[in-house]
Amino acid sequence: MIIDTIANAYKYFSVHPLFEKAFAYIIQNDLLNAVDGKSDIAEGLKAIISNADGKTKETSLAKFECHDKNIDIQLCVNGTETIAWKPREKCVIANGGYNEEKDVRFFSDAPDMFFQLTNGQFAIFFPEDVHAPMIGEGPIKKLVIKVKI
Repeated sequence: MIIDTIANAYKYFSVHPLFEKAFAYIIQNDLLNAVDGKSDIAEGLKAIISNADGKTKETSLAKFECHDKNIDIQLCVNGTETIAWKPREKCVIANGGYNEEKDVRFFSDAPDMFFQLTNGQFAIFFPEDVHAPMIGEGPIKKLVIKVKI
């Protein structure tokens, strides 16, 4: 997992061949005024913009998730979002099987930590990062970029 601000995004271009395009999309678009929805950025990159009220820890942790075929870049566009995290290697309580179509698997383990993102901060979740986002109160606008591995 990586946590940082958009000002430092250039430091991560070498981590994956599509990261530079992903962060260019973030920097070049008016995300604060973008409408909710899904779109393709480029081959292997999808954007999901959402604006919703934050969830309770319990509600979010019901979908404590990780992905096998995608990396998530999750950017807090506006608001304060708390995210739960635990390394996948420490998760032992499966919550259902792997959903190939949605590239998601869930766990019922307790997280090791919680952290907050605010405007312009992002987290990058690799397949080994189990996460539960959108914990908070009030509206949270966020962007998730799915990066194909």
